Amino acid sequence: MTVRLMTWNIKNGGGDRLPAIIEVIRDERPDVLCLQELQHFQRYGGRRMRELADATGMTAHLARSLFAQPVAVLVREPLRIIRRVSITCRLHHAAAVAVIGTPAGTLTAISAHLNPFSPQRRYREARWLAARYASARSMVFIAGDMNGLDPDGDHEAELAAQPSLYRRRHLGPDGTQDTRAIAAIRSEGFTDLWHAVGEGDGRTVPTGFAGREFGAVRLDYLLASPPLTARARRLWTVRDDRTDHASDHYPVRADIDI
Repeated sequence: MTVRLMTWNIKNGGGDRLPAIIEVIRDERPDVLCLQELQHFQRYGGRRMRELADATGMTAHLARSLFAQPVAVLVREPLRIIRRVSITCRLHHAAAVAVIGTPAGTLTAISAHLNPFSPQRRYREARWLAARYASARSMVFIAGDMNGLDPDGDHEAELAAQPSLYRRRHLGPDGTQDTRAIAAIRSEGFTDLWHAVGEGDGRTVPTGFAGREFGAVRLDYLLASPPLTARARRLWTVRDDRTDHASDHYPVRADIDI
């Protein structure tokens, strides 16, 4: 059985872009979908979340945020969510954790959105989240907008081209590119699946919809525990005419054999 994973920051709840976002999700047909920036999705008893879940044929677990925007994990039958956890106070945004029943055992899916403004706080969030859910024996993945740079890349040119207001979000205490958040997750045994099975350049920002906030880098990740990494087959960024204007981030897709 091939399980399709997908993560996507849809920017401020999608707004009038939501029909295009739903169309992409329908066409990609992920079995497990992690979404970030679900502004207003918790209002009126979660009506907007239910409407998106119904439109895409999925079951949703929404994690509200105390400070910023909700996130969610959505699952398509025959997979089912058997346990739900919401992390609301440890992150600037939030994390939604769904334990999913599969034919190969449980799969823990974590949709997270790390601090976009402070490299130090982002690092602390990443270190705590990875330590809490690291497993050498179970299938686990952390997906979402990590707002962090790849430790294996050289991002100096992209950072130099950014206005200082945005560049400082990615600089460490010594003024060099800050990659500690992703390095912290990897240090707990998670593998960045783009390095394992990725196709293309991996860039997830900016899109045609985005402004000057982003350089041409990868901010959205799928990071997997060893048992899940062994089952990974492909990972790529979904870049086409629709995703170029549906959000300021491109979605990331992966295929996993279960």
